[in-house]
Amino acid sequence: MKASEFNNLHPIEVAAILPCYNEEASIRLVIEEFALHLPEARIYVFDNNSKDRTAEIAKRLGATVLPVHRQGKGNVTRRMFADVEADVYVMVDGDATYDLSGLKSHIAQLLEHRLDMVVGCRKDSGENPQTYRPGHRWGNQLLSGTVSHIFGTGFTDMLSGYRVFSRRFVKSFPAISHGFEIETELTVHTLEQRLPYAEVDVVYRARPEGSVSKLSTFKDGWRILKTIAKLFISERPLAFFSGLALLLAFSSIGLAIPLLLTYLDTGLVPRLPTAVLVVGMMLCSALSLVCGAILHTVTLGRKDVKHLAYLAAASPRQP
Repeated sequence: MKASEFNNLHPIEVAAILPCYNEEASIRLVIEEFALHLPEARIYVFDNNSKDRTAEIAKRLGATVLPVHRQGKGNVTRRMFADVEADVYVMVDGDATYDLSGLKSHIAQLLEHRLDMVVGCRKDSGENPQTYRPGHRWGNQLLSGTVSHIFGTGFTDMLSGYRVFSRRFVKSFPAISHGFEIETELTVHTLEQRLPYAEVDVVYRARPEGSVSKLSTFKDGWRILKTIAKLFISERPLAFFSGLALLLAFSSIGLAIPLLLTYLDTGLVPRLPTAVLVVGMMLCSALSLVCGAILHTVTLGRKDVKHLAYLAAASPRQP
């Protein structure tokens, strides 16, 4: 299937789902760009307690506006995936920073290769040195590399706000995150469920004048790191608790060797608290290994349930 054949697909339904918070300065540009490049899409603006005219402008331009009262992009994504029915979903931030000219080809790629997600890797437009700041770029590389190291070779831009989803993905994704950590959760879910995906280059532009970024480099970066740690424990408990068991075991051995040498030399154990600590650490090491094995079994069951939910959702109808 070529991009030029996209219009011949019937009856593929495409929904544009836009998470928005105070995007008065940019929402018009995003909706107009969808109308230009993907006029057949139904546009949904999920307004997350905006204090400006975002909802008013979106309604005037013909978009369906749905309010989400729980603050945070993760909460918005949870509602978007639950409330909208379609065959293909295009999720794009409402800040007009993503070039949408390649949407049809990306949707065609999703359908042709039966993918579940296409991610737009941000490529700086070069118009403004502050568009994709070095700190954000470095942080993204660090976090993406961390996820790839823990969960296997994965994404080069896991924090992108430009994604195309299949219905199967959307209706089987158990969104748990509250805020900007949602992109990390989407990435790990894809890798752990071994879902087919692709990355494409997308021009990343400067925000329109008057539009302000809601990202906090260090605060959101720390929250994403905590999310990665939580997902590591929940999705790879055997690896986590085995590592903890080894750490405790080697530490206890390091403390035990001087005690053992003293005992063999004198027949006495002069540092009783240390001996008790060594025994306690060895017991904790064994317990940690047992916990990891039990939780690993639980995790396998959870993965099976997620996959069954994935299989229960309808795949995109073919022409």
